Amino acid sequence: MVAKERQTNYTVKNVETVAAGMDVQARLFTLAPGEVIPWHSHSEIADHFFVLEGELTVETRAPDDCRALGIGERYQINAGHAHQTSNRGTRDCRFLIVQGVGRYDFLKIQPS
Repeated sequence: MVAKERQTNYTVKNVETVAAGMDVQARLFTLAPGEVIPWHSHSEIADHFFVLEGELTVETRAPDDCRALGIGERYQINAGHAHQTSNRGTRDCRFLIVQGVGRYDFLKIQPS
């Protein structure tokens, strides 16, 4: 059993930093079924999601959108756009996230 990894504002099954620089980072996330990275935005960076296993649900505001991404699919969220990601499936979801270019922050946003 893999230990859960606590991030700043949420807990997920596992997170591994693949690369980290001054203004870019790449991390490999594993979300167990039902796990959610809550609503948030970033001041400067864009998120680039690449799904490796399972299915990742990405929701955004302004514009409101909800996408279920499968293996091999990717999605980009630009800086300043509110979003949340979750695993609504029945098995683990693994995805690579590349974040940059700029200073990383996690600005929590209240659910609507």
